[in-house]
Amino acid sequence: MIIKSFELNKVKIKQKFFLFYGQNQGHKNEIIKNIFQIKYLESTYNYDEGEILTNKENFFNNILSKSFFENEKLIIINRATDKISNIVEELIEKDVEDLVLILNSSILEKKSKIRSLFEKSKETVCVAFYEDNSQTLSTIVNNFFRTSKVSISQQNINLIVQRARGDRLNLNNELEKIKSYMFNKNKIETKDILKLTNLAENYNVSELIDACLAKNKKKTVTILNENNYNLEDCILVIRTFLIKSKRLKKLSKDLKETKNIDLTISSSKPPIFWKEKEIIKQQLKIWTNNEVEKLIYQINNIELLIKKHNSSSISILFDFIIKTASPINN
Repeated sequence: MIIKSFELNKVKIKQKFFLFYGQNQGHKNEIIKNIFQIKYLESTYNYDEGEILTNKENFFNNILSKSFFENEKLIIINRATDKISNIVEELIEKDVEDLVLILNSSILEKKSKIRSLFEKSKETVCVAFYEDNSQTLSTIVNNFFRTSKVSISQQNINLIVQRARGDRLNLNNELEKIKSYMFNKNKIETKDILKLTNLAENYNVSELIDACLAKNKKKTVTILNENNYNLEDCILVIRTFLIKSKRLKKLSKDLKETKNIDLTISSSKPPIFWKEKEIIKQQLKIWTNNEVEKLIYQINNIELLIKKHNSSSISILFDFIIKTASPINN
């Protein structure tokens, strides 16, 4: 069954199998988060198609197993293609009661087997997510600041859309970055936007911290050198470092129980975006739970130092990041 993306909010849908396809990953993420994941906070499981094709039996065992504390499960399969169509058909035929399935796909041609299945069957829902135009993105920015009760000019709304390169996923990332700094402000100026979004043209902060935690010193140094960091950027970097380290600590603890790195990552709460899975695997193989605890303690101390010594904050941060990214034997 084919429906429009806006109908997902307005129509009561009884089907439990969904195909979301198209280039607008930002819009898909919004729908998944605000309509689906909010209902399944403790029972959302993310998989990549490659994981399932490699170990189909393990996938079925995981999703069909029932927990006393779980009601329904939300299963999200990212980067889904026709390669997984037979497995999906098998899952639909099993008619599992306590299961909602979302296939997150990129562009699918009309002749695609999996698209055809979801468009024609009454048991499934197929939704296309097309690229946004500038007007749609401007509306998103305007609504964001109106809800936050922050004043912004149309010129600056256009600037944010431009800095996001017309992509909703980039736009949402930029708005989250801005939100981190707009604690007590009721107005945002052009200079604020330029400061807060100046990392978008190269690597973002998330990539910097991921490279550091994966002890990829070469990439870490490259990112540091290619971005013009200032004091405000330092605070954003150190807070991102803290957030990712706390997540790594939780995953490390979960891994001790599951003894299965793929299961640990796929069952993480909140779910881990598929693009991050490989780098997080690397990090889990490097860091023990005790080591991450010590790192979190160090990060908190570095934030205090940065705030206390503004003039040398960038040097303090750079030295700490490079030291953390360096292999143990270096």
